[in-house]
Amino acid sequence: MRGYELFLLALAALAGGGVNALAGGGTLITFPVLTAIGVPALAANITNTVALCPGYLSGTFAQSADLIGKRPLLWLIALSAVVGGLAGGVLLLHTGEHTFRRLVPYLILLAALLLAVQEPLRDRISRAEKSRTAGGVDGKGMTALSVGAASVYGGYFGAGLGVMLLALLGLVRRESLTRINAYKQFASFFANTAAALFFLFSGKVVWSAMVVMAIGALVGGSMGGHLVRWIRPATLRWTVVCAAVIIAFIYFVT
Repeated sequence: MRGYELFLLALAALAGGGVNALAGGGTLITFPVLTAIGVPALAANITNTVALCPGYLSGTFAQSADLIGKRPLLWLIALSAVVGGLAGGVLLLHTGEHTFRRLVPYLILLAALLLAVQEPLRDRISRAEKSRTAGGVDGKGMTALSVGAASVYGGYFGAGLGVMLLALLGLVRRESLTRINAYKQFASFFANTAAALFFLFSGKVVWSAMVVMAIGALVGGSMGGHLVRWIRPATLRWTVVCAAVIIAFIYFVT
């Protein structure tokens, strides 16, 4: 890849990492830039998944205190996320470039929708938490099914996975929003890591792009954590949603 293309990807990953830390939806920035510089849609999606994967680790560690005492459930969530992430990765590789390219605008619109409902969803789960008996927990089977289903999507495309997990876990777990959010982060890490490790051997990772994007995303994530006091996440989130709708329209007409 040319130097200026790698520079653009580094900037996109820097912005994407920051957006992920502040509001979510970083993939909606990095993926279009990859395709804009000529990377095929399938390879762009795979490269993006691998490059942004390390960013989920820091988020998981940040909420590790909320997972104490839940080891049996965490093993179940991790297993379900890994199986789902791998299934999504296998499905992606069997989709084919032409078919995936046609699905891209719909996937972007779905991710934008998930991002748009993130805050109302959190508010609804928080209100439900206050109206029910604390400490109640639903069956592990529904938790595993919910995490596995969302992780298939995560392995396939990934943008908006966190919101999807939050919604499903909020339905099947009668626990605090803080703990549900920690489960969400934990499952996201394992689903994306499983898909990323699988993609490493797919032959479709654009390695030069992946390296600069991984570095950019890590730096951006750190910067986002420091900027949270000065940037309103809601404003940033709606900016990303509006941009995603425009990008989806461009994909539809090109």
